Amino acid sequence: MTHDGDPLPPDRSAHDGPHLPADVRLVRTTPWFDQRTRPVGLLRTHRIAAEVWGRLVVAEGSLVLVFEDDGTRRHLTTGDAAVIPPERPHHVELDGPLRFAVEFHSPG
Repeated sequence: MTHDGDPLPPDRSAHDGPHLPADVRLVRTTPWFDQRTRPVGLLRTHRIAAEVWGRLVVAEGSLVLVFEDDGTRRHLTTGDAAVIPPERPHHVELDGPLRFAVEFHSPG
């Protein structure tokens, strides 16, 4: 759940990319972002910290998750989620109106 209590949708698209390891647990979830409130840093190359896994969840609309090390582009739409491994360079491209959040998972 996000800090505001909205449940996150299940990961419908996990078969298309990396999976969360079985030994990680949810430690934090960002607030819901939209095309106006998204942090600008998400639009340029960044990485999640060592040993921390991300899960990008799209509640409404669509975006593209780009893994910069191999050029993989994942188009995510309403109800989709994608796992982001630790330290893997990536950014997001927004397609218009949307609502999304990022979960952070650590060994635990």
